[in-house]
Amino acid sequence: MTNAGEVLRIALTGGIASGKSTVADLFARLGAPVIDTDLIARQVVEPGQPALGRVVAEFGPGILAADGNLDRRRLRELIFADRDAKRKLEAILHPAIRSEMERQSAAAGGPYQLLVIPLLAEGGRRDHLQRVLLVDAPEELQIERLMRRDGVSRPQALASLAAQANRAQRQALADDIILNTGQATELEGRVAELDHTYRQLAASLSGCAGNPA
Repeated sequence: MTNAGEVLRIALTGGIASGKSTVADLFARLGAPVIDTDLIARQVVEPGQPALGRVVAEFGPGILAADGNLDRRRLRELIFADRDAKRKLEAILHPAIRSEMERQSAAAGGPYQLLVIPLLAEGGRRDHLQRVLLVDAPEELQIERLMRRDGVSRPQALASLAAQANRAQRQALADDIILNTGQATELEGRVAELDHTYRQLAASLSGCAGNPA
């Protein structure tokens, strides 16, 4: 539950190629602030950012591309092969991402906020959230979208899905679910319905916070 002065914060999560960005855009059109942790994760390692300096100090200058930007492909290869390296990277990036997310949330206002957190089911923190919205899609549809979007083979798409939490695990943590099968009208209708629900919930929580028993 929110405390007085806080805004209702809802995690928007889902598997790869489930349609999270599409859903986030629809909520944004209805006036809900959207804070994307994937975008923040890229921002905090831009040249000149303290987190990038700490990544270089930990993993060496070879982690940088010739232009001084983080070589993301090299970094992915490194942490994929070394669990300890992955933990070290997370120890650097997660606090920076959380701090920037909180800064953006404090400035965003809104009737409620959507925080896009793709890997919530993989162990993301939920203590700062009041609700979880899952964008769900059949796995076969995710595979088709991945192959079309990224130009990968079916085995590569399957490997990407296998690296994430499974569909049942994501569904287990969700308060609300949007099934995204690609029908635009149905998707827009479901988003509008949830927007109405969240506005009512935010108003109710705000009223409770302002009128303690």
